[in-house]
Amino acid sequence: MKKCHVWRLCIVAGLAAMGTGLGLSTAQTAPPPIPYGEDGIEVLTRGPVHEAFAGTVTFDPEPGVVVQKTPPDTIEEMPPNQRPEGVNVTWIPGYTAWDDERNDYLWVSGVWRSPPPGRQWISGYWGRAQQGFQWTSGYWGDVQGNEVEYLPEPPETVEVGPSGAPPSADQSWIPGSWVWHHGRYAWRPGYWVAVQADWDWVPSNYTWSPRGYIFVDGYWDYSVARRGVLFAPVYFNAGVYARRGFSYSPSIVINVSAFTDHLFVRPQYHSYYFGDYYDSSYSNTGFYWAGSYNATRYGYDPIYAHRRWEHRQDNGWEVRVQADFRNRRDHIEARPPRTFAAQLTLNTSGSKSRETGLVVAASLDQLAKSKDSPVRFQAVDNDEKQKHAQRGIDVRKFREERQVLETPAVNTPAHDPQKGFVPARVKLPKSAIVAKPTEELAKDRTPPKRQEAPEPDLKVEAKPRKVGAKREPQRQEAGPKADEDQRKDKPGDKPKKTKKSKDD
Repeated sequence: MKKCHVWRLCIVAGLAAMGTGLGLSTAQTAPPPIPYGEDGIEVLTRGPVHEAFAGTVTFDPEPGVVVQKTPPDTIEEMPPNQRPEGVNVTWIPGYTAWDDERNDYLWVSGVWRSPPPGRQWISGYWGRAQQGFQWTSGYWGDVQGNEVEYLPEPPETVEVGPSGAPPSADQSWIPGSWVWHHGRYAWRPGYWVAVQADWDWVPSNYTWSPRGYIFVDGYWDYSVARRGVLFAPVYFNAGVYARRGFSYSPSIVINVSAFTDHLFVRPQYHSYYFGDYYDSSYSNTGFYWAGSYNATRYGYDPIYAHRRWEHRQDNGWEVRVQADFRNRRDHIEARPPRTFAAQLTLNTSGSKSRETGLVVAASLDQLAKSKDSPVRFQAVDNDEKQKHAQRGIDVRKFREERQVLETPAVNTPAHDPQKGFVPARVKLPKSAIVAKPTEELAKDRTPPKRQEAPEPDLKVEAKPRKVGAKREPQRQEAGPKADEDQRKDKPGDKPKKTKKSKDD
């Protein structure tokens, strides 16, 4: 028997034992389990995190990555048959993302998500650029915002972090940001705030679009454990895409604890990544280990900041986390598996993977039946599934309308001799993904009082970014010395050869 056939049989046997299944079908009804050993289909236990589940905060935002390969058609993705309980839970469809290691696209599966209160999801998209196809990221916009304002590139950040220790152990530093103030940029300084249990404060930041930079004001988001369900990304080759009537329904869930334990930030790709990116070579392609990202002047990770606050009474927690990172960086066997098939071989080989944090994913059915799961699930009936499927169509339509409105050809930045730069304002259509009104939310789902930021400091000089300046690659280091070194200089990405748009 050929080795590949043995391999497939082992995978199928392991899946049968675990009762797992990822649905692929040629019909719109409940898809049957995918044949995991089939060529061209690979369930991944590492990769980009859906932007609606967790978005990055970068101080000096950059245009989206440009690739030459044409993105494949959007997959017909069906919501799973189980969802988390709650009135503020919705299905947000997946999208294609560029995998530079594979030199191909992969599919970032959709997510069950409780939208941040007062927010609406503005979907990202792939658009044509002069050198190929360019990604424009999605973001959680203010539900009250009727218009989007497109601004010039923000000045170089002057954020250097706090000058001293926090006033108390219950407070965390919120970084400063540039704000558009009376026709120009002004610096709004960072400040200390009291951290709220079960909530992450996402600080003000900018996201790039072909038409200009969009300011996203700070907001409260649910802690990672309360956001919803994150599904594993999947790689489909071209042959799978070409199947007639092809559709897909995700059912492999990423363990939330493993997600935060193996979390990385890749600012140049505008995304969090999870899983095995521990090798030192990844620092040269712009991957930042989450435990070191906040120690740089590159950006801010609210997820890690909240984890550190949760362990504020444990003086040795951060030391242990840093030691775990160094161990995984230096020892391949300590890293989590990269595919679900590889994880299954660990489970069936008697490995103590569950004790070493290497179990990254599990089936949705397995999680829904577990009495130990922190998430309570309910069945999705046919009527609700049809509503979610229709919402997927509406999201696709919204994405296309956003792309048209943000095409540079339809707009030239206005410059008034008297007023200077006049930002373009565009009314986007209403998003299909909108948070429920606050009054409809349960008490524990109602956000805390909004953080009050300082007034802009008009004395701070706004300096443009250096054109053509090269960023130095970040070193994959951890520990007090590395943190001190990273505060001195602003490291940056040196990604593999990907081109920028003309506006970059």
